[in-house]
Amino acid sequence: MSCENCKSGCGGCGNLLLTEAELALLRRLGETPFLPAAAAFDRKMPVYLEERDRPPEEYAGAILGLAGKGLIRLDYDIPLENFDYAAYRAYPLHGSIALTGRGQDVLEQIEIQGIEE
Repeated sequence: MSCENCKSGCGGCGNLLLTEAELALLRRLGETPFLPAAAAFDRKMPVYLEERDRPPEEYAGAILGLAGKGLIRLDYDIPLENFDYAAYRAYPLHGSIALTGRGQDVLEQIEIQGIEE
């Protein structure tokens, strides 16, 4: 299947499609291995409030996109220890985001080889 027909961006053909928000969050996770996340009980939309350069909806899409590509793990059952979730008090589930092994590999490749736009 060619990339024009591929909707998942999984990289099966050797290309991985990332949005700007996904790339920014991936790089952030390269600097800080664990980031906080929260959600309502339905777990449909992850919430990340640590940075204000994008709307929360855009971060939610980036989190879901990266998780769908197998680059991060989103876990509402593992909150960060010693993290103040006060900004997330409107959301009952407090968890974390971390790079997967594949995510680390992709991030290293981006740093070494660069990225095409």
